[in-house]
Amino acid sequence: MTPELVVLDMAGTTVADDGLVVTAFTEAIRAAGVPDEEYPRMLRYVLDTMGQSKIVVFRALLGDEDLARRANAAFEAAYGDLVAAGESKPVPGAEAVVRGLRETGVKVAFTTGFAPATQQAILDALGWRDLADLALAPGDGVRGRPFPDLVLTAAMRLEVTDVRRIAVVGDTASDVLCGLRSGASVVAGVLTGAGRREDLAEATHVLDSVSALPAVLEGETR
Repeated sequence: MTPELVVLDMAGTTVADDGLVVTAFTEAIRAAGVPDEEYPRMLRYVLDTMGQSKIVVFRALLGDEDLARRANAAFEAAYGDLVAAGESKPVPGAEAVVRGLRETGVKVAFTTGFAPATQQAILDALGWRDLADLALAPGDGVRGRPFPDLVLTAAMRLEVTDVRRIAVVGDTASDVLCGLRSGASVVAGVLTGAGRREDLAEATHVLDSVSALPAVLEGETR
């Protein structure tokens, strides 16, 4: 399988999280007026659903559309502030992997569970706006993970000929399920983010880091 497209998650996979999601979530819950005693349960749910669209997570937690939108806006604002303050860092080797893939003719798409504006803020902060061929976030007509939409939308926009010639990489169970549902031949979980090895058990490969991906893809072509 010579890949035509590699779909890479951002936070936890190519971008180090370092607790930024938890910090932003804390601000979001405060903005929604959630009692302190509810915080541990809600934080556990956020951690269990890492990789999914954040507005969907807040809808499930709060059960009220207005509260969910308020919490999501506060989350995105807090995360954006952290990014603007220089708290967002690349996973070591991630940029070299993307550049190496594109140099060999493989297309690369960044995907996320964040809102499009937050995704672009991260890319701008890292100087990555033009690093990949495409950056996608959940939105109108594109459901977030674990639905396969992000991968399949990337495949259509980048004119992939066969979903079996796609590789998907992420750090959560939702990333893995999204990749499997899309029909990708390589669905790799990485251990640099929220997911533990047991969370990534359904992946075709479990890697210490995205930097190990080129060797996996080279092995698949033999």
